[in-house]
Amino acid sequence: MNFFQLLEIEIETAASTTNPLLDESGQFVKPEEAVRNFSTLWKQWDLVGKFFEKLPTLIIAVVIIIIGIWLSRLISRLAVKAMKAKGVDATVYNFISRVISAVIKLTFVLSALSMFIKITSILAAFSAVGVAIGLGLQDSVAQIASGVQILMSRPFKNGDFVEVNGLSGFVAEIRFMNTIITTADNKRIVIPNSDLTKNKIINYSAEENRRVDLTFSIGYGDDIAKAKQIVLETAMSLEQVLHEPAPEVFVSAQGASAVELSAKLWCKSADYWSVYYAMQENVKLAFDKNGVNIPFDQLDVHIVKD
Repeated sequence: MNFFQLLEIEIETAASTTNPLLDESGQFVKPEEAVRNFSTLWKQWDLVGKFFEKLPTLIIAVVIIIIGIWLSRLISRLAVKAMKAKGVDATVYNFISRVISAVIKLTFVLSALSMFIKITSILAAFSAVGVAIGLGLQDSVAQIASGVQILMSRPFKNGDFVEVNGLSGFVAEIRFMNTIITTADNKRIVIPNSDLTKNKIINYSAEENRRVDLTFSIGYGDDIAKAKQIVLETAMSLEQVLHEPAPEVFVSAQGASAVELSAKLWCKSADYWSVYYAMQENVKLAFDKNGVNIPFDQLDVHIVKD
């Protein structure tokens, strides 16, 4: 009999208000009587016998847990491999693999515990705790649910240029609680995922090509055909401008002070701003070189005398 077995016997004895070292009056008994008392308690509790009786069940429980850990890793790896083959985002398959692993491990642990205790009471306690946590963290749970929805539906991905509620920038990171956007002037904006799922999202990078819409003004006395040809030649001179679909230039409006020309040209989405700024500068220089005027707004004032 080792120290821990004696300690367990002592604890059990104290719980049953029986002390093998004391008699009913609280006096110490003789050594031989104490030995007999310990022997009686040893036979009564039979800890070694009970241990060996439960040993096969304990071994089976340990084996179940080991199998559960191994199976969770195997299934997680297979799930990740399958999702990678289908082009699923890394954030998505990492999250799903963790959930699969946790569910499998929990299932096998509960199965092992069911061999020794009643699981129904534990599940009931977990359910009560889960409800309490859910009520206290319902906003956080909503954010996580929105994050999962974004990761599964994939309205955008890292690196895309998006606009949400008047905020625009490049997607830097998609998290389960929020999404990080970096603006063009290098500001970091943290947007809760629930805001992204509730509002309209404009993804400027979703398509490979993007159309650049520009408006140029010329005077009423200028040659419209010449001005259109200048804009068209300027667009075709840029390497980033696609020849298919071909650029188009046409008169879009006759304003109070100028004739407005609209230019529609296509480029790669990544080249949008380069084309936009190059056209603004090059068309102005070409107009000046060819004598095409860009008129200012004019206002005629008539003074009437009585």
